[in-house]
Amino acid sequence: MSALGVAGACCRLRPRGRPSSSRGLHAAARRAAKEHYEVLVLGGGTGGISMSARMKRRVGAANVAVVEPSETHYYQPLWTLVGAGAKRLAASARPTEQVMPQGVEWIKCRVARLDPDKNCVWLENNTKISYKYLIIALGISLHYEKIKGLPEGFHHPKIGSNYSVHTVEKTWRALQDFKEGNAIFTFPNTPVKCAGAPQKIMYLSEAYWRKTGKRSKANIMFNTSLGVIFGVKKYADALLEIIKERNITVNYRRNLIEVRADKQEAVFENLDKPGVTEVHQYGILHVTPPMGPPDVLINSPVSDEAGWVDVDTQTLQHKKYPNVFGIGDCTNLPTSKTAAAIAAQSGVLDKTISMVMKNQLPTKKYDGYTSCPLVTGYNKVILAEFDYAAQPLETFPIDQGKERVTMYHMKADVMPLLYWNGLLKGYWGGPAPFRKMMHLGLK
Repeated sequence: MSALGVAGACCRLRPRGRPSSSRGLHAAARRAAKEHYEVLVLGGGTGGISMSARMKRRVGAANVAVVEPSETHYYQPLWTLVGAGAKRLAASARPTEQVMPQGVEWIKCRVARLDPDKNCVWLENNTKISYKYLIIALGISLHYEKIKGLPEGFHHPKIGSNYSVHTVEKTWRALQDFKEGNAIFTFPNTPVKCAGAPQKIMYLSEAYWRKTGKRSKANIMFNTSLGVIFGVKKYADALLEIIKERNITVNYRRNLIEVRADKQEAVFENLDKPGVTEVHQYGILHVTPPMGPPDVLINSPVSDEAGWVDVDTQTLQHKKYPNVFGIGDCTNLPTSKTAAAIAAQSGVLDKTISMVMKNQLPTKKYDGYTSCPLVTGYNKVILAEFDYAAQPLETFPIDQGKERVTMYHMKADVMPLLYWNGLLKGYWGGPAPFRKMMHLGLK
């Protein structure tokens, strides 16, 4: 997803693919006066770019616009490997202009307010844009500031976070500089994107210290607000075996509330004992921040009480506004928030919108498919795939509950190519067709 909110406040409309000449600028100025689009997409992350590519093929590029302030688009699943020194940060980034579908209008601005009763949105420069169909793909917001001592604590050594472009390289630095003591990895008491990532970096760190001869000096701790290591039993059982083998301590129902970076201290609340806190000294601390819906969605007519876009779990159509749709991390879909989930959702949503445009009822249904490649070492992955019911929904005719080298290469090498060249171009809607073909071939 894009680093929504990183860009400046200036709002501009930029037709993708136009030359930066005076002629191109004049054309942009003329187009800037356009106040209505058949399809308006809010957000230029994974879901927004994928759906804008699909909508371009439905209604034509000139009838689609994307509202996105950020100049750079990031493939964030790669940051797990960046934080462990296995990939470079630059490999995860491309200019937004390069991933925006050719001819689709890029409105480089932030959304200030949604008014679905009048089929329009207001931008932060007080510009109103109306639409026939609205796709909300605004992602999820990080809230380091909800932890006392952050984000300013990141200016100190021994602390990092793979969830931000500004702190992911600090994780690798802290990992290399680690000498001895507690190595603490956290999971917050909020919804998160890629719920496996907080422990992936823990396994990678353990592997790195084994390789460099520091493992005996590290007391590795996973302090999670959850009561389980993973939400799907098959994969949880496999992870618990790894945790036991590698002598890792898991402290359940512990939520990070303060970082005293100058003293290398982390303060946790015990969620089962209100008011009880624990202070741990650390030699390295990896922080997974609290997360929540973007501010513009809180108390919005399109959102539920918690601030998430309120959509039908099967069609992704809004429950109240039939011409409004949601995709990805900003929705209240009860599944894990991952890029793999967005891929599956994009295929369903494309069909949903197509049917709505024809005044027909949507028939294609999203089953909650999501995937989490659980990186357990520098060449090992357990490929977790599951549905709304937290039941395995696996693609390959093998036991995916085991660590495999092939799955690591899929995560590190194949998926980035599929992301840039398939998903963002609107051609990859998840592995369901491949899964059916594989399983039919076995019968």
